[in-house]
Amino acid sequence: MGSADVVPGVSGGTIAFITGIYKELLDSIKSFDTHAFQLLIKGSFHPLWVYVNGKFLAVLLSGIALSILTFANLIHYLLDHNPIQLWSFFFGLIIISSLTVIKQIKNWRLTVVLGGLAGILLGYLITDISPASTPETGLFIFFSGALAISAMILPGISGSFILLILGKYEFIISAIKDLNLFVLTLFALGCVVGLLSFTRLISWFIEKYHDITIALLAGFMLGSLNKIWPWKETLSRRTNSKGELVPYLQENILPTDYLAKTGENPAVLEALLFAALGILVVIAIEKIAGYRKTPKIF
Repeated sequence: MGSADVVPGVSGGTIAFITGIYKELLDSIKSFDTHAFQLLIKGSFHPLWVYVNGKFLAVLLSGIALSILTFANLIHYLLDHNPIQLWSFFFGLIIISSLTVIKQIKNWRLTVVLGGLAGILLGYLITDISPASTPETGLFIFFSGALAISAMILPGISGSFILLILGKYEFIISAIKDLNLFVLTLFALGCVVGLLSFTRLISWFIEKYHDITIALLAGFMLGSLNKIWPWKETLSRRTNSKGELVPYLQENILPTDYLAKTGENPAVLEALLFAALGILVVIAIEKIAGYRKTPKIF
């Protein structure tokens, strides 16, 4: 999840879905309620730890943090030097992941199909929005945190990509680099509010309208493929916080047009191989998850 969240366009929620921990993740976040607060006030730390599924969250968050620290530089290197291969890997991963999610639908009916189509359309439209210029007020920073963390929970929609759309990706990255506590505190508060509220909303929909919600989430994943199409033509660039020129607006193109429009090798064979690798990784994860339905972490 940490590796995926580093890439603007790939959701950590997608990884949670294909590894079979999505529902447990939502339930664990939901457990931070008034009862948990009462246990904290009473000093009942062990019951609190059990109530919020502390073992699961501790291992998960440690894995995310470790992954971000160890793979962030590698992911950014690959984005700069081998973008086609990296995007192809995630393209294959998300295609097979969406099929894995679809298999969880129990009863197909018209409303379920419409939910899936709506998810595809919404995912496509969100990923097709151009990055905006937005204010740097405290309220908007708070709103950005709430919206980004909500997107991070959704399979298919990346929180970092939402920040790009809101024009706040570089702003938040710079705040982290400069340790701007005011900005980071507002952003973190937005994340907390968004996380606690949105997980309850998505859990309610899964419990009440399971098949339609699963179809909608699978549609999100398929719609998000628009963002991670490996072959892109850069229409304009911007200067990032390091003073480097980076792509700003990009357009998807066919691999047959890639050489003519960019002057670079489309690497079609490598793209197919890395897409196949992404598919194989998901199949392997699904097999492992099938063998270990209830893994004992400790």
